[in-house]
Amino acid sequence: MLEIRDLHVKFHVRDREAVSGVSLTIHDGEILGLVGESGSGKSVTAMSIAGLLPRRQCTFSGDILLDGKDLLHADRSELRKIHGREIGVVFQEPMSSMDPLMRVGEQVGEALRIHTTLTREERKAKVLRAMEDVELQNPEEVYLKYPHELSGGMLQRAMIAAAIVIEPSLLLLDEPTTALDVTIQAQILTLLKKLNSEYGMSMLFISHNLNVVRKLCKNVAVMKQGVLVETGETEEIFHNPQHPYTKKLIDAIPTRERRRKT
Repeated sequence: MLEIRDLHVKFHVRDREAVSGVSLTIHDGEILGLVGESGSGKSVTAMSIAGLLPRRQCTFSGDILLDGKDLLHADRSELRKIHGREIGVVFQEPMSSMDPLMRVGEQVGEALRIHTTLTREERKAKVLRAMEDVELQNPEEVYLKYPHELSGGMLQRAMIAAAIVIEPSLLLLDEPTTALDVTIQAQILTLLKKLNSEYGMSMLFISHNLNVVRKLCKNVAVMKQGVLVETGETEEIFHNPQHPYTKKLIDAIPTRERRRKT
């Protein structure tokens, strides 16, 4: 279980806090959606969980606990043990997240190389299994390819494989479908549901699109300017939003009727 208590993050170059008093709980096996427009503090919250905050460039306070272990104030050596082994991260742009000079298979297996004592052959077997789990076709071939040889959808699947290969307890997904077309986006959402069901992995799914979150997450938290303005069951919030900002996010979702008017 992940618990965030009264998280505050302020970058030295900004006047206001990027995250202001956020408290959230993600239960075992839960997929929680975190939505809001650009600059709302979603990604900074995820960076805080993943131990990726540039600590010299900001001040921060509060608590982030993963199964009782402190993440926010842990030193870098402790975070390196946790990151990859217990927390997997999938970013928005897989091409910029992957090393263009390394074969895909080596990158998918990086967490295994760092956190386990498996042999090279054992690591490769687990990588191929993870690639199969994310439904990458011809994993033996993909293993030997470089990132530029894969499509956007295949790259995102490879990034998810890299995040789950060591079977972490928590998966952080920061806008993982934004750069993909609608068809591939739907496939990735279906894949995440399957992985959640089969692995029992908890997930924090970050998006600016409440409609995408609705398809994946039972519960959702809405952020605006670093503050959580509304939390609850996704369907309840979708049909009965309480905060004006949430209503605006819902009104911004394209519908057939709105498309006819434009």
